Amino acid sequence: MTGRYYEEFEVGETIEHRRRRTVSEADNQRFCDMTMNGQPLHLDAAFAADTRFGERLVNGLYTMSLAVGISIPETTDGTIVANLSYDDVEHPNPVFHGDTIRAQSTVVDKRETSDGERGIVTMRVEAFTVGREGDGGGGDDGDGDDGGDDDSDDDVLVCSFERTALSLKRPEGDDGETGVDA
Repeated sequence: MTGRYYEEFEVGETIEHRRRRTVSEADNQRFCDMTMNGQPLHLDAAFAADTRFGERLVNGLYTMSLAVGISIPETTDGTIVANLSYDDVEHPNPVFHGDTIRAQSTVVDKRETSDGERGIVTMRVEAFTVGREGDGGGGDDGDGDDGGDDDSDDDVLVCSFERTALSLKRPEGDDGETGVDA
């Protein structure tokens, strides 16, 4: 378990997620196939060439799903009861095949459930491209962590949304100490 218990989230904190992923044409194709989304802007190179983008776009729901997946290890891995909602979804810029995506989550609200046994945490998740082929952007060597430099001021916001999760509280008697001296 790498996620956080309810008590470990602090309103206003931003969590920079370590994992990144370069989106391939195959990722986009499989996602569209699995979700039965035949939108030619995602799948048809000739069609997309005649749009203002000039090439196929990655499915926006894939980008959102990827951002959720990237965020899980540092937020809710092993500590979630349920995802309750995804709200205020925006896709201000497109994602293209070959773009590398990073994400960050900012805790915007938290409260205990009415019975006090769990907590509800709302995070603003933002996904960014960290570069495009040929411009020095980060790559993906397949391990989920591109090992690239610090986040750049040139990163482009491609998706943002609020994710609300029902979170476990820390078990009684578990003070979070590992018992290992640092």
